[in-house]
Amino acid sequence: MGLVTYQLDNHIATITLNRPEAGNAINGALRTELNAAWNRFRDDEDAWVGILTANGKVFCAGADLKDGAGAVGTFGGTFWEKPTINSFESGMELFKPTIAAVQGPCIGYGLTGVLFCDFVIASSTATFAFPEPLIGVPTIVGAIRLPQRIRWADAMELLLTGTPMSAERAKEVGLVWKLVEPGDLAAAARSWAETLTAAAPLAQRATKEVAWRTADMGWIESVRFGEVMRKVAAATADATEGFQAWAEKRKPQWRAR
Repeated sequence: MGLVTYQLDNHIATITLNRPEAGNAINGALRTELNAAWNRFRDDEDAWVGILTANGKVFCAGADLKDGAGAVGTFGGTFWEKPTINSFESGMELFKPTIAAVQGPCIGYGLTGVLFCDFVIASSTATFAFPEPLIGVPTIVGAIRLPQRIRWADAMELLLTGTPMSAERAKEVGLVWKLVEPGDLAAAARSWAETLTAAAPLAQRATKEVAWRTADMGWIESVRFGEVMRKVAAATADATEGFQAWAEKRKPQWRAR
């Protein structure tokens, strides 16, 4: 079994960090497998919803500081030549719905990855932290992403102190969407993923892309882009099926086409 596993079942892909003996710390090998798993999910037409989870009591202990490739990653070219969008957590354009199922400590790199998921479901054992300031370095992608998810002061609480935030506090500030008992985490994530697969996958992706891209557009540009995406989605076989199923009062059979 690899350092990251990819399991596809009924249109739900589960990506699991599998280095529990090291707290799922991200070394170069795990990073490579994780990137490959997200690329596979993005490109797999039969995968409609993704769940990110981990084996063991620790979700992710952050970057493995003994391994430079795990700590900073590898990129084509130098950082000033091109954006380092080479992975899911650094901003890959992925418009399929994603869920993070978090148990235990979720630290640094692990939290950055969780921030790119649409839904964060956490067990009561979860904690969240960006410890970088405590070792004298900044967190970059987390600092870009976190204030877009929660209120400024709550984001700074995590980003500037390095102090772990409890699952309850994370739910209070909006970082965690749903809080469950530890034994219910996997079932809760799976149940929500199944709920998501009931909707048309291409319509979901178009909706998420509109939400993502219009965040920094003006109103007129946003509406124009949205209307273009509406026409694109309306031309799909799934849109035809949706209207037919509604007229025939039956459950639609989506094909992501």
